[in-house]
Amino acid sequence: MTSSAQTPSAPQPRPELSLGTSVGEANVLVVGITTGSDGPPALAGDPVLGDAVAAELIERLTAVGAKGKAEELTRIPAPESLSVASVLAVGLGKADDVSAEQVRKSAGVASRALSGVESAASTLGALDLGAAAEGHYLGAYTFTAYKSAKSAPKPGEQPLARIQLLVADADEAAASTLERATAIAEAVAGARDFVNTPPSHLYPAEFADRAAELGRQAGLTVEVLDEQALEAGGYGGIIGVGKGSSRPPRLVRLSYSGGVGENAKKVALVGKGVTFDTGGISIKPAANMENMTSDMAGAAAVVATVVLAAKLRLPLDVTATVPMAENMPSATAQRPGDVLTQYGGTTVEVINTDAEGRLILADAIVRACEDEPDYLIETSTLTGAQLVALGSRTPGVMGSDEFRDRVARISQEVGENGWAMPLPSELRKDLDSKVADLANVTNHRFGGMLVAGTYLREFVADGVQWAHIDIAGPAYNTGGPFGYIGKGGSGVPVRTMIAVLEDIAT
Repeated sequence: MTSSAQTPSAPQPRPELSLGTSVGEANVLVVGITTGSDGPPALAGDPVLGDAVAAELIERLTAVGAKGKAEELTRIPAPESLSVASVLAVGLGKADDVSAEQVRKSAGVASRALSGVESAASTLGALDLGAAAEGHYLGAYTFTAYKSAKSAPKPGEQPLARIQLLVADADEAAASTLERATAIAEAVAGARDFVNTPPSHLYPAEFADRAAELGRQAGLTVEVLDEQALEAGGYGGIIGVGKGSSRPPRLVRLSYSGGVGENAKKVALVGKGVTFDTGGISIKPAANMENMTSDMAGAAAVVATVVLAAKLRLPLDVTATVPMAENMPSATAQRPGDVLTQYGGTTVEVINTDAEGRLILADAIVRACEDEPDYLIETSTLTGAQLVALGSRTPGVMGSDEFRDRVARISQEVGENGWAMPLPSELRKDLDSKVADLANVTNHRFGGMLVAGTYLREFVADGVQWAHIDIAGPAYNTGGPFGYIGKGGSGVPVRTMIAVLEDIAT
């Protein structure tokens, strides 16, 4: 049972987005500027200020040294002709290189810089309304649920509360674009909230309860399997990983039925929900172990995505299958050398208990494939090898070749930067076991991300187009803020997955 102390007493602050065609009564005006080829910076995306005001702004910005470099910030007093107190110019880089992602990043930087400001108007929406809305919303994200009054943001330190996106015509099309962008940003923020919630407060049963409640609110079909149902159902991977914890595992299924007719596309989503990962008996080093609160980021993204699919009323069927467990060392934990039976009957020798994500995912994959989906998208903080290979901001995308490439392309289009990775056939023999059908790791350190993908491929049903997105690095920012991503949970890859669903639906 969840006590009041274990649940934030109030929802996290979220900015209010609106459309406008004039500056109005905002406190600050945000404008985008680009670098000049041979002179002063240029104002970008300005549908409302007029030539005289624009010229005056450029003159003032040039005088204080503004260059328009990407994400550069320059704040100046506003001209008397504007109703705002100040103007914040945010750089967009070279005019020819301004992309939707750059608009998104610059909007995020601007929102974060305006902490303590009640309201802002922004001309960035005239460049790309959807990207500007997402960037402004996510740049204003904060997570203070567990800060007491003594350390919570004081008046004047609160995140930007209201953002009016200025466009030439606030028509029905613009309103629809803003509504979609806001829904996406809300979903990303919701995934971030899950990731940023400490494991003392988000353990498998609590995570399952919260996910189920979100599903019910969205009108989804909800199924939750507790530890008894998992044991009875033969979910050996989930049980094996979770048996070392006093907080038993769960499996949550959330189903959205938006498809019409017999030919409606069916998509399965699977996300890893290890609410905390010590490594189990194969225990991790103590340094930075606190970041393993993010080991359920894949599950958070999948829950957010299926709820978002329902909110956007996408014309396809989507079912999220979400295994949740806590990987702890104890007298009841699984041991290196144990053999477990995955859901569906495959036996696995557990060589390393810290390779636990693939064990719970395999159970979920087999269960998801029983629904005979056309597509399967998984995501997880699967391997530290992803960080070694691709760094902290580039997810690795593995899977069936055509769909893998499609997911990676869409990920790059939305700015989440997925990169297609191979699954060489020769790696499969390295997962052979002397005592079981498979081992959960190899006896070498090479190609760790690809080995994990090869393991998962063993459980994907024939004929299903499959992609796995490894977000071990991108899921959780341990460094300073950048673009529209702050410290902590990033919400990656919600925007990729919803864009893939929209692509499948068209």
